[in-house]
Amino acid sequence: MTAPRAIEKMFHFAFPCRDAEETRAFYEDILGLPMTSCVKVASVPSSGDPGPYLHLFFEMGDGSYVAFFDLGTGELPKPSPNTPKWVQHLALEVPTMDDVKSIQSRLKAAGVEVIGVVDHDFIQSIYFFDPNGLRLEITTRTEPPGFIEKQKAEAHRALTDWQAFKKARAVA
Repeated sequence: MTAPRAIEKMFHFAFPCRDAEETRAFYEDILGLPMTSCVKVASVPSSGDPGPYLHLFFEMGDGSYVAFFDLGTGELPKPSPNTPKWVQHLALEVPTMDDVKSIQSRLKAAGVEVIGVVDHDFIQSIYFFDPNGLRLEITTRTEPPGFIEKQKAEAHRALTDWQAFKKARAVA
């Protein structure tokens, strides 16, 4: 079997939003991501489900997007009932620690509760929720030389160890 061509990068991550303007103000005015597309759609092209809905796109520095669907109901997306709220999140990378701190200051000035700066030994991050309940992480890389290569070399062994741990815990 021939290996598939490598996935090159993320095009967009999509999430529901309660209100398109509230979401625009947060992502464009506070986080600084320009809104580059806003399209009202009558029905879902992939499934034929009825609309209408609004699809918004905010561009990141690498040309990828964070996108939202405003379904027109004014409802917040519901969190997963069996998953801690810190698990599902979108991590966005900035070049420097100064950038992390600048965004942290803008968020706090806008009344957004921010956790961190959290030092993960290879990245430093802040965490917060957008107006739709989506947890976001703004992070900058701080890994020491050789860290990524070491992680790659150990990844499969670490997964095997985790699977054995889960199996042993289930038996106990």
